Amino acid sequence: MNNTDETIIEETRRWIKTIVIGNNFCPFAAKPFSEDKIRYFVSPAENEAVLVDDVVNELILLRDADPAEIETSVLLVPNCFENFEDYNQFLSLVDVILEKLALEGVIQIASFHPDYCFENLSSDDVRNYTNRSLYPMFHLIREESVERARTFHPDIDAIPEQNMDRLQSLGVNKIIKQLSSCHLRSET
Repeated sequence: MNNTDETIIEETRRWIKTIVIGNNFCPFAAKPFSEDKIRYFVSPAENEAVLVDDVVNELILLRDADPAEIETSVLLVPNCFENFEDYNQFLSLVDVILEKLALEGVIQIASFHPDYCFENLSSDDVRNYTNRSLYPMFHLIREESVERARTFHPDIDAIPEQNMDRLQSLGVNKIIKQLSSCHLRSET
């Protein structure tokens, strides 16, 4: 099925609402989501060379955007990185891009992929679903937003472990059902 950009964005919005906000994986996601301050960009890139340009452009756009209008950005890459290992290796290049643009400490990138697998977990471990998404994506986050969030959350560093504990209590069947419900085609 060849998804349109609108479908990909709508499914990603459902994923944020159902998985990220619904399971409270990121206690800071609800505000920019409800205020419509998340930018979604679907890259047409089918290879890393083209994707580099999109990453650079999106980083610059977020850097220069008024935070009152665009708080954060989600760069979706549905035509690239079917393989998680290729995606994971590309993250090293993303770090180089951040450095070359002098954006280290200004913007951080959270990584999500349909087959995301933490280094110390087996691929079927439910805890991987903290970073599993419908499409490969890069979430560009302003560091100032993270710092602001630290003032409102008692222990921001404990969030990843709390998310993994939550997933273990939910179980793999329930999280897979939630993830499947984010697809528009699941309604037909």
